[in-house]
Amino acid sequence: MRLIPSYKIALYLLLAGAPVTATLAQQKTAGKAPLRLWFDKPATQWEETLPLGNGRLGMTPDGGVTRETVVLNDITLWSGAPQDANNYEAYKKLPEIKKLLIAGKNDEAQSIIDKDFICTGKGSGGDNYGCFQMLGNLELLYSYNGVTGNQVQPTHYSRSLSLSDAVAHCSYEVNGVTYTREYITSFGDDINIIKLTASKPGQINCTLSLNRPEKATSHVQGQQLWLYGQLENGINGKGMRYQATAQAQLQGGTLTTSNNTLVIKNATSVILFIAAATDYKDSAYQQHLQQTLAAAMRKSYTQQVQTHITRYQKLFNRVSVTLGNSAADSLPTDTRLTRFRQQPNSDNSLPVLFFQFGRYLSIASTRVGLLPPNLQGLWANQVHTPWNGDYHLDVNVQMNHWALETANLSELNLPLANLVADMVPHGEKTAKAYYNANGWVAHVITNLWQFTEPGESASWGISKAGSGWLCNNLWQHYLYSNDKSYLQKIYPVLKGSATFYVSMLTEDPATHWLVTSPASSPENSFYLPDGSGKSASICMGPTIDNQIVRELFNNVIAASQVLGTDAAFRTTLQTTLQRVPPAGQISKDGRLMEWLQDYKETDVNHRHISHLYGLYPAPLITPEATPELAEACKKTLNVRGDDGPSWSIAYKLLFWARLHDGNRAYKLFCEIMKPTLKTDINYGAGGGVYPNLLSAGPPFQIDGNFGACAGIGEMLLQSHAGFIHLLPAIPDNWQAGGSVKGLKAEGNFTVDFSWKDGKITTYTITAPQPFTTGAWNNTLCRKHWHPAAWPPVRKGYRLLVWVNCWPRCC
Repeated sequence: MRLIPSYKIALYLLLAGAPVTATLAQQKTAGKAPLRLWFDKPATQWEETLPLGNGRLGMTPDGGVTRETVVLNDITLWSGAPQDANNYEAYKKLPEIKKLLIAGKNDEAQSIIDKDFICTGKGSGGDNYGCFQMLGNLELLYSYNGVTGNQVQPTHYSRSLSLSDAVAHCSYEVNGVTYTREYITSFGDDINIIKLTASKPGQINCTLSLNRPEKATSHVQGQQLWLYGQLENGINGKGMRYQATAQAQLQGGTLTTSNNTLVIKNATSVILFIAAATDYKDSAYQQHLQQTLAAAMRKSYTQQVQTHITRYQKLFNRVSVTLGNSAADSLPTDTRLTRFRQQPNSDNSLPVLFFQFGRYLSIASTRVGLLPPNLQGLWANQVHTPWNGDYHLDVNVQMNHWALETANLSELNLPLANLVADMVPHGEKTAKAYYNANGWVAHVITNLWQFTEPGESASWGISKAGSGWLCNNLWQHYLYSNDKSYLQKIYPVLKGSATFYVSMLTEDPATHWLVTSPASSPENSFYLPDGSGKSASICMGPTIDNQIVRELFNNVIAASQVLGTDAAFRTTLQTTLQRVPPAGQISKDGRLMEWLQDYKETDVNHRHISHLYGLYPAPLITPEATPELAEACKKTLNVRGDDGPSWSIAYKLLFWARLHDGNRAYKLFCEIMKPTLKTDINYGAGGGVYPNLLSAGPPFQIDGNFGACAGIGEMLLQSHAGFIHLLPAIPDNWQAGGSVKGLKAEGNFTVDFSWKDGKITTYTITAPQPFTTGAWNNTLCRKHWHPAAWPPVRKGYRLLVWVNCWPRCC
């Protein structure tokens, strides 16, 4: 990505259609569709529950009438412990591995890697590696005065989650009494709160308990319900400690205890407070839990809710999007999904809901100073979550953050930056152990404990794109924020990653390019060209590695210039770049080559499309600057197909948006929105979305939500190619009209605009510092000026902010 040094930029606002008028007036929209999920029945499985979270705590109530389960989560609750699974003898095998790869004996090289070049121990399959885990279940058994068993037949049932204020509701009527529940995971006092009310006095009767499938003790302490325990660490059984505590405030009625339960009888209203904590970086967690609980219970419920909403809306209310209302807004969400599958052009407010749901999930699943969202955000209903609920570094954790900058949630990128910085010392050991290289490296997986070693199988675990790919996320935050102090903080991380690649690159004898070796294109494989029918994953210089190295080196060069440091290292990178392979090569069938050689892939529909990294998230391939490579990307995507796990579909949506094909991007959005209840482990076709709009791999993986959210943002606004482009990939059925407020562009610009009949009608661009506007400057680099694509400038067509061209181009 190019550098934006303190407004030394060339910014072009490319507008669709006829001349427009710029205005500084805030665009007002009326009649917006309600941003809510709602259902007319209780959840029958966890994937129908309503996810609430405040960046640390999470809960998912199912809204049951006679029995309700509320799954509790804490983002810091992980089993496992720090470990050193490096094989410190691995680097001695490098000469033999490289020799075999040069000789075309990739399968033999892979056999050596499987034996001597992977992590020691069980890797991600062991207890020492650990996993993200559920905290526990809060169980509520409800009884109704004068009505028992099958006689409990609720009417007027409704449960909902409002994205506008992060509050969930449930209401129904039994025997003439209306019961309501309200749920918040508070952004105020950092606690879960559930309020139960009845329309008539003395009608609330319920029994509360806390449980967990393993490693848990539950008992009553005074009038508090406790759940606590210690997880496995794979060493001595003394892993992370945790506690959850529930306490009730009653209006009317009585509270007693029995058999490790709280028993509430004949109350008119009940407020339940559920506090939770772990000893992650907090040895006094139990004391702090009690302090949090006591402070929350001293405040009125009204005050709690007001503080919660105010703090949540400081983030959520930054962006609004309108694409037109729909009669489907009034349908229950599960019914609405079914209808959308049958009539995908009938509900333009559903993409808005899904986009804002992605923003909601980001706000709810991470906070500054804590952890980034994992494969499940912070919501899990299992002790052993799928794929350990960890951080996968070959697309997943990166995808979790792709929407944040454009969606005006920039600070939520900081937890990932902190996680990556913590990984560096571990990654330095791994770089030495396997490559005898300087700098730091991470491979395909990491966890709370900063695992950087290769995975336990060469077919997927040896890819070393992970560390460079993470640096793209870190750099994006700088591009959008222009925060020089942040750049100063992350510079050692970026430099350390670049140092590793400089140190380990090796010459390919056929091309004399400098490439990574051994390497792989994440999780994919190819047939050996010798006609033997054998296949392998291990190779030299896969396209994604070449793209990441090229992008990273340019970013570090730019960062060193901004910070005025490391001139000698900058020269080293500039010299090395001259021998790094180009951003892409085109195969004989017109597709972008995935490997250095034109291998035949074993699965043409493979879920990973890693060699299109240069198209997204990197700006190395664009329709304006590299049209031939962009066409090769289209052919690649057409062969890959549109199905897959939801995260893969979301990635393809992003690719097509970058290729300015709005209709194809929208088709992929419709693929993501396929209703499903499947929870099996899936690696191929068949993704979709659950009734509660969480993304299905299946099983639940939150990256599909975040990837699609980023994709919708890219359809509306792009700024990676040297100019701000409004509606770069708008589908036909969004053309009628709409408005956007608060999206962000590179350079810390905030953009509002509206359109009608596919033509921009108003736009406003604001920035924290003054910027200038002017007419066309004919000295613009030819790489960014394509008269055939962009008609000559007329007054009102474009806002131009011109000081100098991008350093990469001039």
